[in-house]
Amino acid sequence: MATQESGATKATVSNGEVSSNGTAATTDGQTVQTAGNAQDPQQQQQQQQAPNAWQVIKGVLFRIFIIWAISSWFRRGPSTPDPSTPAGAPRVPSRNLFPKDTLMDLYVYVSQEEVFSDFNNTDALFWFHRDLVYGDWTTGEDGDGCYQHYKEMDIPETIQQNGSLYIHIYFTKSGFHPDPKRKGQYRRLATVHATRMLNKYKRRKFLKTKNLLTGETEADPEMIKRAESHGPVEIISHWHPNLTINMVDDHTAWVKGSVPPPLDQYVKFDAVSGDYYPIVYFNDYWNLQKDYYPINETLKSLPLRLSYCPLSLWRWQLYAAQNARSPWNFLPEDTYEQSDEDQDSVKVALLETNPYLLGLTIVVSIVHSIFEFLAFKNDIQFWNSRQSLEGLSVRSIIFGVFQSLVVLLYILDNETNFVVQVSVFIGLLIDLWKITKVMDVKLDRENKFAGVFPRLVFKDKSTYVESSTKIYDDMAFKYLSWLLYPLFGCYAVYSLLYVEHKGWYSWVLSMLYGFLLTFGFITMTPQLFINYKMKSVAHLPWRMLTYKALNTFIDDLFAFVIKMPMMYRIGCLRDVQFLPS
Repeated sequence: MATQESGATKATVSNGEVSSNGTAATTDGQTVQTAGNAQDPQQQQQQQQAPNAWQVIKGVLFRIFIIWAISSWFRRGPSTPDPSTPAGAPRVPSRNLFPKDTLMDLYVYVSQEEVFSDFNNTDALFWFHRDLVYGDWTTGEDGDGCYQHYKEMDIPETIQQNGSLYIHIYFTKSGFHPDPKRKGQYRRLATVHATRMLNKYKRRKFLKTKNLLTGETEADPEMIKRAESHGPVEIISHWHPNLTINMVDDHTAWVKGSVPPPLDQYVKFDAVSGDYYPIVYFNDYWNLQKDYYPINETLKSLPLRLSYCPLSLWRWQLYAAQNARSPWNFLPEDTYEQSDEDQDSVKVALLETNPYLLGLTIVVSIVHSIFEFLAFKNDIQFWNSRQSLEGLSVRSIIFGVFQSLVVLLYILDNETNFVVQVSVFIGLLIDLWKITKVMDVKLDRENKFAGVFPRLVFKDKSTYVESSTKIYDDMAFKYLSWLLYPLFGCYAVYSLLYVEHKGWYSWVLSMLYGFLLTFGFITMTPQLFINYKMKSVAHLPWRMLTYKALNTFIDDLFAFVIKMPMMYRIGCLRDVQFLPS
């Protein structure tokens, strides 16, 4: 499939990192391979676990639905009055300046200039195609209305040195020319123009990691030299050899000022006639990030396979939805937007997954979201209305706060996506709120900390102290420490000896996070021990546990179907340990 999603005309820079083994990895998940990369398996385990594949698919479907709903609402709604017109007369619906079956000529120029004017330069003309039919789906090499042109272009020295290369597309009605200087051959209303940058910039960070005991590193010497010469951040131009030009087959009577976002950024109206130009869409949606490669002195030419294809309005809306940002997003684009690797996982799933399995995945993802919401709702209700703590492990809840804090500090130290940081932070707040439900928390204003700040005093609730639950809870953590502390010590020594870190602070966080991810399921056993001693599970939040059990079953079932890191699969399988039996 040759279609790709549209890119912005401005340079887009993706955050990236270079680990000590010479691998350039973008912080949004993409990995750009460089010379001498041989990543240590333990370092892969220490990486932040990837977002759930179901959450990625759910986000894609939600954005598609929102765009479809907004578009449908605005297209069937009445035109809004224009204050600039006399007596506030309603705006008149416009029409496409290129009627159906219009004969067109295609001019494609490639230049280093963002604003193109050198129409007489034959070297800049990449492709000229005469007598294309607007809205024709039957001609072309494969009978689908598509045409292709392939050419290898010489690389100017400026492009090898991180320069920009632009493509300029002109569609003119048959017999006209895009050069405004050609009197009699140029007509404004008969010319459609679009421009975008062909290369893509990626930001790459150099992370200086080393063995904290020996000071040695397995980093690629070439990467170390580049880090010293370019600084901690390097911007590199990348190239992909495929691009599709889509002409949207659409004759909707759009009303100026009422086109729903994000479609409004593509529908261009003529200032004089009020009609709109045909929609030209640069489509690189199916260009996977792994297929981009850096432009450097070793390249002698740049291959480019350019395709022209008609595009239906419905499919264009789907592509536009994928390229859209949330209207409520107030954060920088490189902070909030979905990672390129996550986008690639969705594309690969659409291309390679069995259609029946893909359909089942979508249905299960929706069900999974419903169960997640119900589990969260019932968990809050349970702890909010709980009066007695008999049969509940208070120490497990306190340890859960420690776990959430370690995870939050770890992902902050590793510059994880902002959405992940917010979700973990909210989870930490919920765990802290639970502390107030299982313990009496008071402010001691008499014995102030440093003579200024009141002290927080934590005291076990009477329903917990006066019951046998506290005895069983203390006993469980006592037995648990016999196993947990030796494992913790061994893991800390292994991480210090064989894994490289940025510093001692990063080592502590990485060691704690890796240990909790690997052996964290052990801390779930005190509740099982209390259940066994009390010969009862009636005190547990059964509604919440039921929804979690269903979600755990779904995670375990699909953990071996969907591509994900092995550590995340272990995390899915370990969750079943928490469910009471």
